[in-house]
Amino acid sequence: MITDRPSASVSVGADPFLLLILSSPSGAGKTTLSRRLLARFPALRFSVSHTTRKPRGGEVNGSDYHFVTRPQFDTLVENDAFIEWAEVHGNRYGTALCEIDRARAEPGCAGMIFDIDHQGARQIRAKKPDSVAVFILPPSMTELHRRLRGRASESEEIVLRRFQAAKIEISHYGLFDYLIVNDDVDTAFRHLEAVVLAERSRRSRRADLAEQLLRAGTLS
Repeated sequence: MITDRPSASVSVGADPFLLLILSSPSGAGKTTLSRRLLARFPALRFSVSHTTRKPRGGEVNGSDYHFVTRPQFDTLVENDAFIEWAEVHGNRYGTALCEIDRARAEPGCAGMIFDIDHQGARQIRAKKPDSVAVFILPPSMTELHRRLRGRASESEEIVLRRFQAAKIEISHYGLFDYLIVNDDVDTAFRHLEAVVLAERSRRSRRADLAEQLLRAGTLS
C-alpha cells in the first residue's frame, strides 16, 4: 500500500525551537542584519555572548556582550559553561549554555540567534544538528576593506588584521546551509527573512502539529 505518512527517517517531534547561526567576516554586516531580524521576528531572542575584549563606544554590558576578564572566561571554560567558545582577533568569545536554557523557558520564545564565527558555528552544529547556519558574504573584498576602514573605533593595524582574516572566514563557507551576499542591506535582509520563514515551516519542525490533527479523530 502506498502512503504519504512520515517514514521512520523523518524526525517527527523534532525540536521546533530554532537555533539560527549568523556568521560573516568583520564588516560584512551580520550585526545590522541580526538586529533587523529581531525586530521582524519578536519571538526570536539574541544570544548575548561572553567576551574578553573591551567594549566599543555605545556597547552595553549584558545587552551587546557579557564583558568579562580572561581569568573569568577561563573559569567558565573549566566549568563547561559554554556550548561554544573560540579565540578571535586576540580575544575570546563564548556562548553560555544558560543563554539557550533561559530562552527556552521564556513563554512565546520560538528560537535564538547566534552572532558567532566559523569556529563557534562548527561547535554548535556538532552539538545541535538541527541548528541552521547562515553565512553573510560581502559583495567584494574591496568593499569589505572600505567598510572596515569606515569604522572610526579601530586602528589601521586592527583593520588590516580583520581584512587578512576575512578570507580565512570565507573559506569555511562549506559549514553553512545558506550564503547571503550583503550588497544591498534591504535585499540581504529579505533573503535572510525568507530563510527564517522557510526553516520555521520545515516538515521536521511542524510534523507534531500534523500528527496532532491526525489524532484528533472525526466529527461526531
